[in-house]
Amino acid sequence: LLTLLTGAEAALVVNNCAAAVFLTLNTLCKRKEVIVSRGEQVEIGGSFRMPEVMKSSGAKMVEVGTTNKTHLRDYEAAISPKTGAILKVHTSNYRIMGFTESVEIRDLVELAHQHQLPLIYDMGSGVLEDLQQWGHPPEPLVGEMLEKGVDVVTFSGDKVLGGPQAGIILGKKKFLTKIKKNHLTRALRCDKLIFAALEATLRLYLSPENLPTQLPVARMLTTTSQELWDRAKKIKSALNNTRLEVAVLESFSQMGSGALPLEKIPSVIIKIFSKKTSANRLAKKLREFSPPIIGYVQDDALLLNLRTVRKDEDSILIEALRSIAE
Repeated sequence: LLTLLTGAEAALVVNNCAAAVFLTLNTLCKRKEVIVSRGEQVEIGGSFRMPEVMKSSGAKMVEVGTTNKTHLRDYEAAISPKTGAILKVHTSNYRIMGFTESVEIRDLVELAHQHQLPLIYDMGSGVLEDLQQWGHPPEPLVGEMLEKGVDVVTFSGDKVLGGPQAGIILGKKKFLTKIKKNHLTRALRCDKLIFAALEATLRLYLSPENLPTQLPVARMLTTTSQELWDRAKKIKSALNNTRLEVAVLESFSQMGSGALPLEKIPSVIIKIFSKKTSANRLAKKLREFSPPIIGYVQDDALLLNLRTVRKDEDSILIEALRSIAE
């Protein structure tokens, strides 16, 4: 499925993206130098830092350029007989703006291949469908990067892809064959439940026109503000005869999970407060409900962002809010 959807020659799935990066570098670049831009030294949740992961893999990092500008000549000047690969890292959870410059993927591919080196691209969130069709800023597409000649790409199976936590490695067969033979592959492999969940998610991508109705993350990205307002008003009306005070307010959501770091997606929140019960107590009662409902507390009010609630879950939410009002 992965090769069908992306055009990759081969694929491998491990337990998370950090493992995918580690395994790739350990296989292709152990005791070798890896060139990476100084502006791409990412840290993602759980203290996943590229320099530490690279060091643990046995590769030596060679930083080039500056925080805001890295030129092709910077990469070229750093290539030596000790170089094992050029690494591109997508800054998926932050942006450097203003007086900046980075090197196009095609230029990096050409440079790497001129020196018989693989170009590795850690894409982080890993996007298979163009987010612009849903009104969001563009993110690099896995298939396009492979088409441009990138040798190995790594990305997460969850996040924007919308599947279970997993690390996906795609690329040219000669490199994937080496990675699969690494004895650490067994230690980093997924269990059958992860494979089953990932397969089910990827099958949805075979019909991309249905993603907004079938894939939860796509549904959350495409639901309109008007839909949220209409639902919120119905929920508020259903709580009129309770002890809760309910308000419907404009707000925003963020993609999170290392994607669209600057994008604020218009949303609607339900603000709940009570004169007799603290917001923290209300939040605790919702967490103890079956199924548990997780909100957040701000200014002594319980807030629920409706973009992360499915329409078919509105009745459950109403039932839960009625129960905590008693």
